[in-house]
Amino acid sequence: MDRANRLVHRTLRSVQNAARPGVSTAELDELAEEMILKNGGTPAFKGYRGFPATLCTSVNDVIVHGIPDRETVLAEGDIISVDCGVRLDGFYGDAAITFGIGEVNSLAQRLIDTTRRCLEDAVAAVGPGKRLGDIGAAVQVRAETNGFGVVREFVGHGIGRSLHEDPQVPNYGMAGHGQVMKPGLVIAIEPMITGGGWRVRIDKDGWTARTEDAKLAAHFEFSVAVTEDGRRVLGVDGEK
Repeated sequence: MDRANRLVHRTLRSVQNAARPGVSTAELDELAEEMILKNGGTPAFKGYRGFPATLCTSVNDVIVHGIPDRETVLAEGDIISVDCGVRLDGFYGDAAITFGIGEVNSLAQRLIDTTRRCLEDAVAAVGPGKRLGDIGAAVQVRAETNGFGVVREFVGHGIGRSLHEDPQVPNYGMAGHGQVMKPGLVIAIEPMITGGGWRVRIDKDGWTARTEDAKLAAHFEFSVAVTEDGRRVLGVDGEK
């Protein structure tokens, strides 16, 4: 799983490096698919429950599950969340990042920075004997203290030989509640934070999830393993 996630993170870095004004989300998707296949992996999202692409590319008010296309062309000041999944040697990797295109306004940058810190706080809450509610509480406190909303409709998840496994990992909740984490558990932690309210609407394509109030959204994700003495961020910790 570490190897699968390492490929995910390499792909995300390549996509971020290629993203600039005038580039379509379809071009980013093609770059990602080529890189994954060349390195022996299979795009985990493409064909999953009918999803048509390798990446989820979610621009501005899109929270998650944005479908890459030729018509969505990045512009200066946009923010984009890119979610990538890979199957490699029978195991899955899953991660996401959000970044700005060129110069973004101060609110957008604060949303991106806060969402990344939500993920860092959530990872720090992972460990043997801790509870899943500790993760959600860490995200919720960081986001809401900074005046942002926490999406409830979508959650993190277990991951392993399948892309989505039990347990669900909400980004809100109470510390000290929920399933106890044990060594060997691997979970995809993915804060989805908005610049306004937490409510969601789905486009007619059945996939694209937007903020109901049209405010910006950001999304970060790591796949994290519970170890005997703490945690390991797969594809990131110990990277050379």
